[in-house]
Amino acid sequence: MLYSELKASEPILKAVERMGFTELTEVQEKAIPVMMAGQDVIAKAPTGTGKTCAFGIPVIERLDKARAVPQAVILAPTRELAQQIAGDLEDLAHYIPEVRIACVYGGANMQKQIDRLKKGCQIVVATPGRLMDHMKHRTIDTSQVATIVLDEADEMLDMGFYKDVRRIIDSMKARKSLSMFSATISREVMDIGWLYQRDAAEIMVQPLEESQPKITQYILRTTGRNKLADLAQIVLSKGYGRVMVFCNTKFTTAILTNQLARLHFEVDCLHGDLSQAERNKIMATFREGKLQMLVATDVAARGIDVDDVDAVVNYDVPPSNEYYTHRIGRTGRAKKEGVSYLLYTEEEQKRVDELLRLTRNADLAIPVHFDGQHDRLIEEKIEKGDKFQVRAYF
Repeated sequence: MLYSELKASEPILKAVERMGFTELTEVQEKAIPVMMAGQDVIAKAPTGTGKTCAFGIPVIERLDKARAVPQAVILAPTRELAQQIAGDLEDLAHYIPEVRIACVYGGANMQKQIDRLKKGCQIVVATPGRLMDHMKHRTIDTSQVATIVLDEADEMLDMGFYKDVRRIIDSMKARKSLSMFSATISREVMDIGWLYQRDAAEIMVQPLEESQPKITQYILRTTGRNKLADLAQIVLSKGYGRVMVFCNTKFTTAILTNQLARLHFEVDCLHGDLSQAERNKIMATFREGKLQMLVATDVAARGIDVDDVDAVVNYDVPPSNEYYTHRIGRTGRAKKEGVSYLLYTEEEQKRVDELLRLTRNADLAIPVHFDGQHDRLIEEKIEKGDKFQVRAYF
């Protein structure tokens, strides 16, 4: 279905055209008409299927544009995702200047957010904790919020926001609709649905072969001693200019970033201890192509939207199948082909086999065995400027 066939207002259709979209994705085609009619939605859809437009268009269309008071609240698990959603909504409302959007999240100046809310808005995009802060201090009026959307609902509830989300929903007495968009339907997601939704339309979207990200997946058995060298070889031998490397802990993230910097790679990291200003600066540098590698933990990387990531490297075996899917989904975006690598040790073989089986990627995960040339590549890198023995850091 084409956007031109959608029963939407002219400003929305113009905005979508400006954004470069012509055809609706499956989740958009199924969710938009239902939400436009005011019905609750529970949608299971993979990452990258256009969920923001699926709920953003009906949310904007149903606003009373003449009243600059919060009428819709969209909750996201992380500040990065909240910022991304707010940016997409601003693009959708490009030709509707009276629509105002406020984005509130933790780790940022509270007073600046208060000042923004005082100026008036119809849509509030928020992380649960910071929204609770504003509600506690009475710096936001939610008495007329009619629409609530939970994006990445499974991740948000798994991160421990279940009670906060319930408090937020309970406090909004004028609520008329609640919609949830999620990659998986966990028990917590179902609980929220049973408690608060009425006759919700259930939407299940399976990735179509033609719309699936084209990601060639490799696995590489290594050792703790050689893992850094193997990572360096992957990047150097393939000539990748923009790589995301995932670690399971902020400690490993910081150590690995330091090791790569000592090899004169242009690298920085994202983890939970960074301030919002620091995270924004690092992401801007990565988007501008000034970093060859960005090392991150899973939570810190949620909501990162960079279309031209050449490769993703799982430096640590991800703790769950969902994490693996989200990690490799950072590459192969915007209809481009991508590649991912999973580094693992002999002790992790059973876990890797299970991971690939459960994510149905066993036929795509191609075992790779390097031929021992990584030492030569590292030495060449050293000759260009590094003055130390690399093996000291393995």
